[in-house]
Amino acid sequence: MKINDIKELESMAKKVRRGIIEAVYSGQSGHPGGSLSVADILTVLYFNQLNIDEKNPNWENRDRLVLSKGHCSPALYSCLANRGFFPVEDLKTFRNINSYLQGHPDMKKIPGVDMTTGSLGQGLSAGVGMAIAGKMHKKDYRVYCILGDGEIEEGQIWESAMSAKKYKLDNLCVVVDNNNLQIDGTVEEVMSPYPIDEKFRSFGFEIIKIDGHNIQEIIDAFDVAKNVKDKPVCIIAKTIKGKGISYMENQVGWHGKAPNEEQYKMAMEELS
Repeated sequence: MKINDIKELESMAKKVRRGIIEAVYSGQSGHPGGSLSVADILTVLYFNQLNIDEKNPNWENRDRLVLSKGHCSPALYSCLANRGFFPVEDLKTFRNINSYLQGHPDMKKIPGVDMTTGSLGQGLSAGVGMAIAGKMHKKDYRVYCILGDGEIEEGQIWESAMSAKKYKLDNLCVVVDNNNLQIDGTVEEVMSPYPIDEKFRSFGFEIIKIDGHNIQEIIDAFDVAKNVKDKPVCIIAKTIKGKGISYMENQVGWHGKAPNEEQYKMAMEELS
C-alpha cells in the first residue's frame, strides 16, 4: 500500500489527524499535541517508506518502528488503523478500560506495534537492539525510532546513541520530533538539549535537518538515510505541537488534554 503522490500523502496525513482527534476525544484522555506534531512523519513512514505487511504483522523481515515517545500513541494507532492493521472504528475505544488501545503502545496486544513504550528515554535502546539483531542475522530490515525533543533530556538516550555508533548501525534511523514544547513548557526552560544536531553529530550520527510538516522533505530525508553507510542517522524534524488544529498549535496546554464537544467539532471541521 505504498503511496507516492504527495497530494495523496497530505490527504492521508489529514485523515491520520482526524483519527488522533477522534481517539483522544472519545477517550477524554490522551496527548493530542505531540501526536499531531509527528503525524506527517508517521504518515510518510507507514504509507511510503516502511516495508511491512498488515496481513502479517510479525513478518520476520519487516522494517521496525519504535515510538519511543509512547504517550503519542494516538498518531501511531491512527496510522496503523488506516494502514489496515485493525479497524479504524476501534480508535473510538482509545483508553477505554476494556480496549486493547491503551494510552501507551503494547506490542503484546496491538497488531503492528513493534515495541511497548511509554517510559521516556528507553525506546532508542530497544531500537539499537533491533538494529544489532538485524546485523547479526544478516537481515536487511531497517529500524526507525521516534524521539521527542523533551525526551532526549533522558541520559539513557545518549548511552544508546554511543552504542549505535560503536556498532556502525547504518540500519538505524532516529527521528527527533522537535516541536520545542514538553509538558512543563519549552525545552529550553525545562532542560535545554540544544544544539540537538551538534550533540548527535558528536555521538557519531549523520545529521539531516528538515521541516517535519513538508511531505517531500520527509521522503527525501528517509531516502538519503538509506544510503548512509557505517553509521546511524538522526533526522531532526522541526515541527509544531498541535499542528493542523488552529487553537492547539504551539500551545503547551494541549500536551495532554482532550477536547470538549465544541472543540472536537471545531477540530474535525478544520481537518475536513
